[in-house]
Amino acid sequence: MKAATAKKPMIHIAVVDSDPLRFIGLRSLFDSESDLELSAASLEELPRLQNVDLVLLGNRASGGGSVFDVMASMKAARPDLRIIVTGTGADDEAILKALAAGAKGFVDEAASPAEFVQAIRVVHQGSVWAPRRVMSIFIDRVTSSPGKIFPAGRVSFTDREKEVLELLVAGRSNREIGQALTIEERTVKAHVAKLMRKVGVQNRIALSVHAITHSLVSSGDEQG
Repeated sequence: MKAATAKKPMIHIAVVDSDPLRFIGLRSLFDSESDLELSAASLEELPRLQNVDLVLLGNRASGGGSVFDVMASMKAARPDLRIIVTGTGADDEAILKALAAGAKGFVDEAASPAEFVQAIRVVHQGSVWAPRRVMSIFIDRVTSSPGKIFPAGRVSFTDREKEVLELLVAGRSNREIGQALTIEERTVKAHVAKLMRKVGVQNRIALSVHAITHSLVSSGDEQG
């Protein structure tokens, strides 16, 4: 019998970028991370790469076309695909549009290796990675017209759901929430899924925004 070896599950990352040097740079960036496996892929190849967990999409990868159209075609082929857009000099509007189009994060190419790795891990765990100022703008816009995005009426939560929501708004991953509340990660996922159903949203970022704009949690600025 073979002995089972305990190790981190691999995160398979496809790099889609028009600049081949970007792939070489990213691969060297992640050399020390044994559980991150990078491969270069074209847009045409992506639908066939079923083992890919996450995509790093260069904002020049569309060959002059819209990166948002590229994301739409990716999501149509693989709805479960998590996409992080990378680029330089993107303004807040561009980042907001990327998130609205289905990206789970935006990382500036000038980011440190540690920040790049953290962004990948956060997004892979189901959270969203974006600058705080961008999240603030997003929240402000939702606040100005909440009726268009969220259903009317009060939603009631259990005490445990409120605890999960507090930590989720603070940017904690499922694993971190589980550790804080001494419950299993799968239990956290079940709570988050139930919260999203109750509120009528499709993802964690919208759930966080709803919680803040409807004063369901305290809005202390816990993150730097």
